[in-house]
Amino acid sequence: MARSARAQEEIRRFLDIGAVQVAELDLDGDEAVLRPGPGSPPVTHGEVFVLVRQGGRPVGTLLARVPEGADARSVLVARARAECAPAQVGAPAEARGPGEASEAGESHGPGEVGGTREAHGPGAAGESGKPPYTSVVIATRERAGQLARALDSLLAQDHPRFEIVVVDNAPVTSETRELVERKYAERVRYVCEPVPGLAVAHNTGLAAVRGEVVAFTDDDVVADPRWLTELTAPFAADPGLGCSTGLILPARLTTPAQVLLESHGGFAKGFTPRTYDPARPPGDEPLFPFTAGRFGSGANMAFRTAALRSVGGFDPATGAGTAARGGDDLYGFVRVLAQGHRLRYTPYALVWHHHRETWRDLETQAYGYGAGLTAYLTAVLVNRPALLPAFLARLPRGLAHARTLTAVRETEGGGAPGDHDVRTHPWPRRLSRLQRRGMVYGPVGYLRARRALRARVEGAR
Repeated sequence: MARSARAQEEIRRFLDIGAVQVAELDLDGDEAVLRPGPGSPPVTHGEVFVLVRQGGRPVGTLLARVPEGADARSVLVARARAECAPAQVGAPAEARGPGEASEAGESHGPGEVGGTREAHGPGAAGESGKPPYTSVVIATRERAGQLARALDSLLAQDHPRFEIVVVDNAPVTSETRELVERKYAERVRYVCEPVPGLAVAHNTGLAAVRGEVVAFTDDDVVADPRWLTELTAPFAADPGLGCSTGLILPARLTTPAQVLLESHGGFAKGFTPRTYDPARPPGDEPLFPFTAGRFGSGANMAFRTAALRSVGGFDPATGAGTAARGGDDLYGFVRVLAQGHRLRYTPYALVWHHHRETWRDLETQAYGYGAGLTAYLTAVLVNRPALLPAFLARLPRGLAHARTLTAVRETEGGGAPGDHDVRTHPWPRRLSRLQRRGMVYGPVGYLRARRALRARVEGAR
């Protein structure tokens, strides 16, 4: 894409953003444990993005600076115990005393995301019933190195009963099949799907699975050892649950593009467990259920298999690899909710995501987010026209929400990773425009993808 001189200058400013270290800190017991994030080196001085755990469970993040010559563990433990202490977990940011969110950094824990806090009673992840037999589907295309890393983390899960299905989507080489057969043959099933498109690949996986619950993740993640148990336990506790989603945090923040994406909110949805029930629409979500991006993301989601199959799976004209550019996960969330099933978000189900690294990647992602948003809405209305009146009633507020979501935030650069669900971070004009152009294109892209699929089917006859 051609760039104006103004856009080029704006990009140069943001390329000055420095790298941020990623770490996790478990406060359980007297001896807190500090570990680097997956694939990251040991923590030293400088900016550090920290996941704070208590009892092994994620409870918040903080951004802190470790002075040169200081002991990183001591600095971060003191900050975490001051800002994520048990007595303060769940307290809104405005309830903290003066200076608690100090110049040393910011913390982001439970209660800072809009919505009603829930006690850990029935339905809380991992607290009642055994997790159901689960199938994990991971779609991939020509990224064997990343896939191996993801599969290693999946095979280390503490879930008692699960299978893994790799769907090789429109492969050009045999590299993925050879990897699975050579290294994972007895533990991972390989399926080839020649038609390109993430939704198509996921539907192929859905048809192949044997589990009562089917979980989906991507080949560019590292799953926490308790990810699958935490993601699927709510299904045992709630027979009316159709979908669950979990927490996605950055595995690395080494490039300006990665830092800026995470400053924009990344993929995280905060640290407050929450259940969305179509029978009792949330009062703080006037656009429910059409703001599906608030529910979670496709790299960390699970469905009751029968519920997802009953709505026909994902719309094959959505998702990466099609002209629609995205939106397949959001489509799945809304379709299952529209059938009357509940959806639960649990921050205890964690995967670490390897964000794209370059500015060009970020531009592509911004455009794709915009396109995927309106493409999925188009898909929902095409496949479930009964939702049109509800959609039209919410349209004015939806347009205002879209303007806020894509608003330019002038800055000289910078950003604070971990600001989940807020819009106070920098966002360049270039990326804002790309998002909005994508939104305009989304319905066109979806219709093009439908035509391409129809032509492929007719050509195969």
